[in-house]
Amino acid sequence: MRSTVPVSSSRRILCVFPAYTPSFGTFSHAYPLMGGVKAFMPPQGLLVIAAYMPEAWEVRFIDENIARASPEDFAWADAVFVSGMHIQEGQIHEIGRRAHAAGKVAVLGGPSVSGAPEKYPDFDYLHLGEIGDATDRLIRRLDETVAVPAEPERFETADRLALSDFPAPAYERVPLKRYLIGSLQFSSGCPYRCEFCDIPQLYGRQPRLKTPEQLCAELDAIVAQPAHPAVVYFVDDNFIGNRKATREMLPHLVEWQKRNNYPLQFACEATLNMAKQPEILELMRQANFMTVFVGIETPEADALKGIDKTHNAAVPMYEAIETLNSYGLEVTSGIILGLDTDTDKSEQNLIDFIDRSAIPVLTINLLQALPKTPLWDRLEREGRLVHDASLESNVLFKRPHDDVVRSWRRAIAHAYSPEQLFERFKRQCDVTYPNRITTPTAGKLTLTNLRRGLILGFNIVTRVGLFSDYRKPFWRAAGYALKRGQIEAVFNMGFVAHHLIRFTREALRGEHNASFYAAQDKAKAEAAARGGARQAA
Repeated sequence: MRSTVPVSSSRRILCVFPAYTPSFGTFSHAYPLMGGVKAFMPPQGLLVIAAYMPEAWEVRFIDENIARASPEDFAWADAVFVSGMHIQEGQIHEIGRRAHAAGKVAVLGGPSVSGAPEKYPDFDYLHLGEIGDATDRLIRRLDETVAVPAEPERFETADRLALSDFPAPAYERVPLKRYLIGSLQFSSGCPYRCEFCDIPQLYGRQPRLKTPEQLCAELDAIVAQPAHPAVVYFVDDNFIGNRKATREMLPHLVEWQKRNNYPLQFACEATLNMAKQPEILELMRQANFMTVFVGIETPEADALKGIDKTHNAAVPMYEAIETLNSYGLEVTSGIILGLDTDTDKSEQNLIDFIDRSAIPVLTINLLQALPKTPLWDRLEREGRLVHDASLESNVLFKRPHDDVVRSWRRAIAHAYSPEQLFERFKRQCDVTYPNRITTPTAGKLTLTNLRRGLILGFNIVTRVGLFSDYRKPFWRAAGYALKRGQIEAVFNMGFVAHHLIRFTREALRGEHNASFYAAQDKAKAEAAARGGARQAA
């Protein structure tokens, strides 16, 4: 639904989504392999806001991961809407400056400003929290005037809009063919209270839900757009946050896939205790879920208690991973180094876990304290929050900072050495890929998919298979998959590995921050790049 606020003025709203800082998780190095892909995933939140605007208002949407908003775009607008995460802070400020340079009122919403509004005194209107009564008050204000206010004003949501009343994201305003994967939301919130996570504070512990009918309608809108992504990611904070609702929704998803000849693959993020839900896992298999991101955080069971993540130990960790693999789900894992419980043995324990679990993709980060988390509050009480751009984290670790960073460097060097990475992909050829359903050919043999496959195949063969210095381990893994008839696995491992290997090498040269949640300081990056070779040695 759109906003029901009556408006009397015509307004032009320019929605601008900031570019991301390169990271392990956005796979930016692999975009050139795809032919036309420019960005990771459509930004759900700002697309929902765009769809919620009054019908009489004109809306223009620009994702700066695809193309930069032009001076003409800013000149066209009456108000500029921006949203983003902490990692995008620098880009958020830069868009605000461009809006003001054009004489336009700048409005900021989304998770970063909702968690830390004090970071953004340069924006005119701050929208704190999810879509709801604050959004309607903001619309009324802009209907009255689009003059820049004398002082910044805050609009904080007290009454959130039910997810079942959310408008469908304005997918029609973005070129889906330019994205690596699509995005979809079923629920918001998570019942757990992990110490380092800001989700419960921002979105609540009682998951709120869309209806299955909403999901299917949004999927219809996605596949109606030519050259849409082949994979759609559920952006839910925890896909099984409400197990009963997920179990009741999945048959609708299975039926939608069958009705449309399985045009999509799905991915999601969830807690590791989903391994205790065989009914849900089988329904996910039937719906063509391929990947699940799991915040494993640490293989050390005692450490899980310290970060309030004991639910990860509901099933023995390796047994849980094997269970997920048995339903065709390739696990992607979040890992944190720098926990208070880390010891001199933690690095080797992590390396042993990487090898034994055979999880191909792990986002290995240093601990970073986010505002509105129990971790932030505890470290603030203990005087252990640091704000030094020359450091890799805002946490004063129990172990020496340089020792923790060196552990991180050695861990990612091991995880993403080509030999180790392709060996883990080979394991997936045995334990995961054979357990997936066979989907109808009709859903795959489209001109778009054929063109995409030819471009990707050619680029993998040439850039990875012929000209890379890791072509030998690639071909060993590719040959292993091809002998088992797993052609799609060859495309996947070549695509993913190309990004991970290149990004890791840059990170080891000091070109990227050791935390996925903190932007690299420009001066620090330049200094690190100059000294990276010496450090690596």
